[in-house]
Amino acid sequence: MDSKLVYLVQTDTTVGFSSSDDEKLSKLKERPPTQKILQTVDSFKTLKQNTRVPKKYRKRIRNSKRTTYIYPNKMSFRVISTDSDFYDFIHKFNILFSTSANRTGKMYQKEFANERSEVIVEDKNNFFETTASKIIKVSKNTIFRIR
Repeated sequence: MDSKLVYLVQTDTTVGFSSSDDEKLSKLKERPPTQKILQTVDSFKTLKQNTRVPKKYRKRIRNSKRTTYIYPNKMSFRVISTDSDFYDFIHKFNILFSTSANRTGKMYQKEFANERSEVIVEDKNNFFETTASKIIKVSKNTIFRIR
């Protein structure tokens, strides 16, 4: 499997595009390239290789579910739980950029998502939307919720 391709996949939160190429994802979502895209990781070991989690918040981050954290290095990550259906997919790559499969600021449209993706990964549950992940910004001394 090639991580540079754009995959349409059911993530742990919603229908999304996943790829290792964040510029490609920004272009097909018609969003400014300066807007950051979160990365999904398969484990805390992978997270540790990409950012430093402030010691004060490690337990909270380890115990959270469906939550994206923006770390002091301005990068955002969401660790996928092993009991999620999306885990089997993300585990093949360890880390991928992930974003919802819609135009920026719009609702999910199946036609838009199908025509923009290069590979469609659909399981027995088909595609469905659920609530978006919480977004929490973490700095060395403070933590606050963005969404």
